[in-house]
Amino acid sequence: MHDFTPVPAQLGGVLIGLSASLLLLVNGRVAGISGITGGLFDGPPGDTWWRVAFLGGLAAGAAVMARALPQEFAPTLSRSAVTLLGAGLLVGYGTRLSNGCTSGHGVCGVSRGSLRSIAATATFIATGVVTVAITRLWGSGL
Repeated sequence: MHDFTPVPAQLGGVLIGLSASLLLLVNGRVAGISGITGGLFDGPPGDTWWRVAFLGGLAAGAAVMARALPQEFAPTLSRSAVTLLGAGLLVGYGTRLSNGCTSGHGVCGVSRGSLRSIAATATFIATGVVTVAITRLWGSGL
């Protein structure tokens, strides 16, 4: 279990919870990445600045961490571009179908006790389990 890193994982969870709480308290918005991104294109006028700042902060944080810990960002998947594109399209379709993503439903909705978010998050997890099981069986030649 060399990938077991409880302290960094816990610190990351605290930072995610803190940022989601601050966005809700300061701006009255849920930190759902798909909703924030979608609002850039079809949100109300004058509602763009905070979305750009939030998404820019995500990108800047990733860039800083990639610079500080490049070994943690080394590619580990050996999948084709077609497979990755297909996976990305399925994720995008799923977020539209469920009216949100894991950040909106799983982090923010579950913590607010939203039944819809609890159901969506359970579906995300179950689908992930089934997908991994099928992929591993398929990859083993079965």
